[in-house]
Amino acid sequence: MEQDLHQRVIGQNEAVEAVSNAIRRSRAGLSDPNRPIGSFLFLGPTGVGKTELCKALANFMFDSDDAMVRIDMSEFMEKH
Repeated sequence: MEQDLHQRVIGQNEAVEAVSNAIRRSRAGLSDPNRPIGSFLFLGPTGVGKTELCKALANFMFDSDDAMVRIDMSEFMEKH
């Protein structure tokens, strides 16, 4: 899994490993089946790979970059 994600996401080793470990734990049966596989919050400046990691994960798991829900929080910003 990490190899596939690293091919598309450069320089985000820690994020790729954290997501991969959560997926692996779930598939190995080491997590509570009544709880979500994981809840991930990706923060950072533009262009660091947040959206690309999500798309790569969706593609790996569901064979489609569109198999994800993306919420653009910039729409909820208040001007001060």
